[in-house]
Amino acid sequence: MSQTKFLLDESRMPTHWYNIAADLPVPVPAVLHPGTMQPVGPDDLAPLFPMELILQEVSTEREIPIPEPVREVYKLWRPAPLYRAHRLEKALGTPAKIYYKYEGVSPAGSHKPNTAIPQAWYNAQAGIKKLTTETGAGQWGTSLSFAGALFGIQVQVFQVRVSYDQKPYRRAVMETYGATCVASPSNLTNSGRAILAQRPDHPGSLGIAISEAVEIAATHDDTKYALGSVLNHVLMHQTIIGQEAMLQLEMAGDDPDVIVGCTGGGSNFAGIAFPFIGQQLRGGKKRRIVAVEPAACPSLTRGKYAYDFGDTAHLTPLTKMHTLGSTFTPPGFHAGGLRYHGMAPLVSHLKELGLIEATAYHQVACFEAGVMFARAEGIVPAPEANHAVLGAINEALRCKAEGKSEVILFNLCGHGHFDMASYSNYFAGKLTDASYSEEELAMALAGLPSVPA
Repeated sequence: MSQTKFLLDESRMPTHWYNIAADLPVPVPAVLHPGTMQPVGPDDLAPLFPMELILQEVSTEREIPIPEPVREVYKLWRPAPLYRAHRLEKALGTPAKIYYKYEGVSPAGSHKPNTAIPQAWYNAQAGIKKLTTETGAGQWGTSLSFAGALFGIQVQVFQVRVSYDQKPYRRAVMETYGATCVASPSNLTNSGRAILAQRPDHPGSLGIAISEAVEIAATHDDTKYALGSVLNHVLMHQTIIGQEAMLQLEMAGDDPDVIVGCTGGGSNFAGIAFPFIGQQLRGGKKRRIVAVEPAACPSLTRGKYAYDFGDTAHLTPLTKMHTLGSTFTPPGFHAGGLRYHGMAPLVSHLKELGLIEATAYHQVACFEAGVMFARAEGIVPAPEANHAVLGAINEALRCKAEGKSEVILFNLCGHGHFDMASYSNYFAGKLTDASYSEEELAMALAGLPSVPA
């Protein structure tokens, strides 16, 4: 068996993030102020973000330099390894080659520090002492807590209640890094109290947790807000993944035909896929890019492409995205990081342009794929990453059926070491395939804001 692991020398780590906005054939629709219905400006975003991140959010420059202090922290785990999944290929009996980029080597165990580190650094440079944020599965909250510890910033995390209860060890890791972790909806905010008044046992959602974090940041001068997915600058920070993968695949002598990523808000998917899509938009090889989402929260496959709020309490600007409606609460399935009602505007835009395709899977089949992967490759994937694992397996089985030896690349965005309760439930037969409520979805979509043409 030939080499399965491809490592880049530290000196070859990318020095710039890639901004796909520079190569889009049609620009992304403007972000709108919900009061005026006019495009938002830097002043509208200043209460939440430092100016450097606002400038990145609206930039159309193809390359944004990665500051040296950020690159120094990245070197704790980057460049991250690329693996050829020989044993998985053999187990599947496929002629396809399967590669995976492994982001679970970071201190937080996922891809999220790729953006947590620069966000914390830019805030520290601006003199900010406290950040609020939301988290689902806890990977983003863990990552920002880690970044806050490095740069002397206090972090307050609102964690979706169902994940807060399911994953106590994630909470313990955040607290180890010095953060405070609050179950959302909470009694600390007006938006949280309003939701608890209607339903005291509310399981929470990322939209609600965002509302709480935004409310605290917007009402305290010493506090800013940090988001772990969805926004342009967040997706851009993740493109170091795909840029490294390009160099590693060159080392392997291969070039992917199919790229697969799991999608909740869109950040790890963008990280692996955007550099390859950009190459294609500049005249390079055409590839199939497959976004895999949970069937219980299917924003790309079942949502409406429309302007909507990014949060439940309607404190955020309006973005055009694939949405299930800002008041939609997905059922409490175990891939907590994929329980967001919307999709990143950039990812949604690429879907509308026909540059990516999307599919949705139920959680039991995803865990089945994760267990097969673990037994073949030795790494236990996070429940979120299991969606990408299943997507890659299904592509490999298609190649087997068609007799094609295609090259498949997927992003294994994190390990599942803090998610073993989910695996225990799977083995005990307690995991069920939760389905979203068609009735609740219809109600949420009926409440979409009215935006003039």
